[in-house]
Amino acid sequence: MKNILYIIAVILIIGWLLGVFAYSVGGLIHILLVLAVVSILLSLIRRGI
Repeated sequence: MKNILYIIAVILIIGWLLGVFAYSVGGLIHILLVLAVVSILLSLIRRGI
């Protein structure tokens, strides 16, 4: 389960970076960033930091 969360987080961060450079999607990019950060935090909390 931890690996899946990390993979999702990495994909979302890459998507956010691509969106920042493209600047065509708008607010969706920031939602992707928030989802990536939340998934990283969840994985850290479940692992016990």
